[in-house]
Amino acid sequence: MPDAITQPDPKRWKALIFIALAQLMVVLDATIVNIALPSAQADLGISDGNRQWVITAYALAFGGLLLFGGRISDLWGRKRAFVIGLIGFAAASALGGAAVNTGMMLGARALQGVFGALLAPAALSLLAVLFTEAKERAKAFGVFGAIAGAGGGVGLILGGLFTEYLNWRWTFFVNIPFAVVAAIGAIATINEPAGSRNRSKLDIPGVVLATLGLVALVYGFTRAESDGWDSGVTIGMFVVAAVLLLAFVLVEKKVKAPLLPLRVLTDRNRGGVYVSLGLAAIAMFGLFLFLTYYLQVVRGYSPVKTGLAFLPMIAMMIVGSTQLGARLMTRVPARWLMGPGFLLAAVGMVLLTQIDLDTSYTSVVLPGLLMMGLGMGTAFMPAMSLSTYGVEARDSGVASAMVNTSQQVGGAIGTALLNTIAASATTDYFKNHIAPGADQKTLTFQSMVHGYSTAVWWAAGILTLSALVAVVFINAGHQGGAVAGSGDGEAAEDAVPVMAH
Repeated sequence: MPDAITQPDPKRWKALIFIALAQLMVVLDATIVNIALPSAQADLGISDGNRQWVITAYALAFGGLLLFGGRISDLWGRKRAFVIGLIGFAAASALGGAAVNTGMMLGARALQGVFGALLAPAALSLLAVLFTEAKERAKAFGVFGAIAGAGGGVGLILGGLFTEYLNWRWTFFVNIPFAVVAAIGAIATINEPAGSRNRSKLDIPGVVLATLGLVALVYGFTRAESDGWDSGVTIGMFVVAAVLLLAFVLVEKKVKAPLLPLRVLTDRNRGGVYVSLGLAAIAMFGLFLFLTYYLQVVRGYSPVKTGLAFLPMIAMMIVGSTQLGARLMTRVPARWLMGPGFLLAAVGMVLLTQIDLDTSYTSVVLPGLLMMGLGMGTAFMPAMSLSTYGVEARDSGVASAMVNTSQQVGGAIGTALLNTIAASATTDYFKNHIAPGADQKTLTFQSMVHGYSTAVWWAAGILTLSALVAVVFINAGHQGGAVAGSGDGEAAEDAVPVMAH
């Protein structure tokens, strides 16, 4: 067995601090800007038509370049990719915070997406190669999983605080100290195991096809949300995405050094994790959006109060990830943590379908959030670990990138699909209940709540499907053995006897 496995890096736990800090920065950035968007729009004179591009520019760059970023981290080395990603993300954030017009803001958001696509897979793959002993790996992924799950909620809180008490520019500037500290710490503490790079020639056709295909797919869902599912642009984007991604698969089968080796996808357990996490992202992204609207628009919560309302969920995510997922993943197969975890979160969502105009936070919203947090925390941690468990070290970057890609595409689908469902249900409810002399303001709010409730029912169903996929398709044993970090595929499999094939 390689020395990298038998003699772990003595600085690995210090390295984890800075890897986790970088992950927190990337995850919270996904939601912190949403809270600040109305203020930024007013300050910079961004038109309503261009407003969505503040979110979309980041999503397209991040989602489209994740696989490329994962492959670059395997080629350059994960430490180098990680540090460059941090520096670039900080520079892009500074540009966004200093933006004076629409073009500067959109350019900054796109650059954040580019460097985020390099940083995110490098962070996850560093964990995969630094932590190979089962119990240590469980603890490390417990921390990482808690941050990945809770970061979005932290973003809502910070976004509310900055917007209300400082100004929207701080939602960008806050990334700079995170990135600087993480980069300095990474340089000082991270030492990659020898022989873990993939120095094969870069698959340029694969890069082009995957990037354009994923951009077309994410953009298609964005257009579906704004223009409808039957618009020419939406359908055209989906057709283009399907053609490009099919061509990508055909190219990957033939080239000598593929961007995404199909062995990463065809492993039953990793494939199951990607699908399950993608479905969970569809449900969670939509729910965050609707619950934020419900609390702020219907219940009149301030941005800060809205963020604080999510705190109990964040606390339970941390408990589920570090106290349940991390402690049990070396003894219990991942599917028996993921399946029940996603189901518990789905039950929490079902409770949230009971919201109305004057629902008590403590009797309905709070219990729903607590169940969701505990369930998602318990499920996410073993899923993230399993996504890179037993993978060859040279493939850890692209395997990590696939986790982020499944969540990013799932988030785009969730936002578009559930928004469409909510909007349609809202319109139908209003038409069916309008009557002469009716209080239109109250009816409008009632219609909105009905729309949110309908969409959350769908989200609960999708999360239940995610649990079913995890239980049926994932058949790995518990993650209780040392993990192979290099060598050929056969050797890697032999070193991970608990993986079922």
